[in-house]
Amino acid sequence: MTKKTLIISLVILAGGLTAVLVFKKVDFLSRVFETPLPSAIPYNGTPVATPINTSIPKPVVSTAVLASGINLKVPFTSQAPSKNWGLPFSEFCEEASALMVASYINGWTIPTIEFAEQKMLEIKAFEDKRFGYYKDTTAEETAVILREFYKLDKVKVVYEPTVQIMKKALSENKAILIPVAGRMLGNPYFQSPGPIYHMLVIKGYTKDGDFITNDPGTRNGENYIYSPEVIMNALHDWNSVDMNKGAKVIVIVG
Repeated sequence: MTKKTLIISLVILAGGLTAVLVFKKVDFLSRVFETPLPSAIPYNGTPVATPINTSIPKPVVSTAVLASGINLKVPFTSQAPSKNWGLPFSEFCEEASALMVASYINGWTIPTIEFAEQKMLEIKAFEDKRFGYYKDTTAEETAVILREFYKLDKVKVVYEPTVQIMKKALSENKAILIPVAGRMLGNPYFQSPGPIYHMLVIKGYTKDGDFITNDPGTRNGENYIYSPEVIMNALHDWNSVDMNKGAKVIVIVG
């Protein structure tokens, strides 16, 4: 092979490698932003597998067959429906998440901005009376909202959950509320630098295993996709000293 031929071959090889890398990047972005979602299904109260046993001290990996993908018909609202991110709406992620899940269980819609705001203000009034405050409610306190304000009896607080437990609950048509260290989510739609503490709803997962969420922290939060790794890393209950030390906990409803 001549020196000129060798140079031409290397140029062609480099061009091919660049094309492969560009294709991989486009393919990754397509998966993130154009992920096909399963059809949304309403709550019917009928589990498709054995209920999770939460009485054991540590969760175990279930051998139950999971749905290949599922998307619960949970109506969406931002925590600031009219784009007013001042108080109290800047602190309404828990209220919005509770409203979305209660609406799913009861088969309600969230028809208007005014309706969503009024319902969240009603939850705030309940919290102020019940807890003495409404900001930064924990997983346990959010469960109280669902049990006492919305009169839901199928509400479980599960500590140290696994991805398998969460997907099993979703396969049983149960919605999940999760408290997180908000800045660890890396959501580009959050107002920088993002919330220290946040709560959102997991409503399903794709065939590729990514979680489908309703994230009230942004008006672009409906059907927002997070990877299991991001969710499990960010999963932390409210901790006034250090959010990274907050308990790993979820609230399963249904």
